[in-house]
Order: sequence, then structure tokens, then C-alpha cells
Amino acid sequence: MKQFGVVAALALLVSSGVAYAQGDVAKGEKIFKKCKACHAVGENAKNKVGPTLNGVVDAGWGEVAGYKYSKPLLAGKEEGKSWDAATLDAYLTKPKNVIPKGKMAFAGLRKEDQRQDVIAYLAQFNKDGSTK
Repeated sequence: MKQFGVVAALALLVSSGVAYAQGDVAKGEKIFKKCKACHAVGENAKNKVGPTLNGVVDAGWGEVAGYKYSKPLLAGKEEGKSWDAATLDAYLTKPKNVIPKGKMAFAGLRKEDQRQDVIAYLAQFNKDGSTK
């Protein structure tokens, strides 16, 4: 039986020196369709309403060039915050709880397994959009 939640979000598998959140990449790709209206991933990804998400897992806040971030997100960047698996899990649960006055309008994903699947899907992308 597969377990999810904060414990699973923190339990990372290490491959080639890069941390991957537990989850099903194929399922994450399907769930990510909900995100595609505002975000893109892959080699030809461009910023939309939201920034591209290439290389987001374990990246610092506000690192995508050419995207105009909200002031609260930029404040988090100045504090050295990063998108580790636990922070991504919390953000995907309810974005406004992590960045109260941020731009993200999405209400969140209530199911823990869906969040872990999306994190696993995102973890496969390098900053240049290639996959690991």
C-alpha cells in the first residue's frame, strides 16, 4: 500500500545526485493538465500567466528569468526560501497559505497522492527543460 503525506513528501529518492519526490510521474503528467493554462514545462516552455516550472523542484523562489513575481514571493526569495518537496506539497495544497498575497489563483489539490504525483512529474525537468 502506497503512503503519501508530509512523511512521503520528505522521504526523497536520490538518483544521480538529484532529489525526487515520491509519486507517479505518469499520473503527475495527467494531473499537470490542470496547470497548463498558466504554466509550461519542457524544452520549448515559455512563461504564461505563471512562470515556467522547469527545474522548480529544489530551486529557490523567484528564479525564472523574465517573469514578474509578486512582492510576497520576492520577499521569500530574499529570505532564501526554496521549492523543496515539503514546500511544494504545502503550496499545491493551498497556495494562499504559503504565499498569502501571491499571484496564484488556483485553489489547490486536496488529494495528497495527486500532489506527490505532480511533484514527481516536475522533478524530472532540468532548468533547460530537458528531462533527467
